[in-house]
Amino acid sequence: MSDITPLKIEDSPPPKLLLVDDEPGLRAAVQAYLEDEGFEVITAVDGDEGWQKAQQMFPDLVITDVMMPRCDGYGLLKRLREDERLAGTPVIFLTAKGMTIDRTQGYQAGVDDYIPKPFDPDELVARVRNVVRRQERLLMEAARFADADVAQMARQITEIRSMLSQGDETPSKETMLHSFTPREASVLQLVAEGLMNKEIARQLETSIRNVEKYVSRLFNKTGTSSRTELVRYALENHLVK
Repeated sequence: MSDITPLKIEDSPPPKLLLVDDEPGLRAAVQAYLEDEGFEVITAVDGDEGWQKAQQMFPDLVITDVMMPRCDGYGLLKRLREDERLAGTPVIFLTAKGMTIDRTQGYQAGVDDYIPKPFDPDELVARVRNVVRRQERLLMEAARFADADVAQMARQITEIRSMLSQGDETPSKETMLHSFTPREASVLQLVAEGLMNKEIARQLETSIRNVEKYVSRLFNKTGTSSRTELVRYALENHLVK
């Protein structure tokens, strides 16, 4: 048993891990060990079941074997990376293969870490903690930038709404037609409501990085260069409620 203090912090939920492996004995042993170390662990027997559970639980980390029936680790990783809600989920490959070429293939496919079997349980826990904490730091940094100048933007949006509410004083414009995707339209509506990227990501169950991508597309499609200009444009042209 590891003598490192468990990751779980008082009053905060434990990190949610998805463990995918077709070996029942190893799966049960790793699950018990990780749960003893303070993690919440959900298991799956192969990549297909792992994919279904990932969409239900949105894990903080996926630990998956590579060689499995139906859908192997690479297939599961590909599905995760192609889904905008789960694309940023860290993935650790747990496999009997230990050749350099196999590790290289895993990293090229987008895996975050690679642990060959047999492995030391304490090393597994240390690597899991490292990946989880690295992800938490990235999310905190992204949130810090996403929330910059929140108060100033809120004031600007209030001023814009106030200005546009004065119907007689503000020239009426016909509704502009734009080729927004449904997701872009949803992001535009939430931006106009004054939500920041972190809050939009939470509501749409996607990543902050994806929200930033959609906002950038909206800038390009509307010819604006800031969120304030985007909101003004959207309100003037009746693109949002």
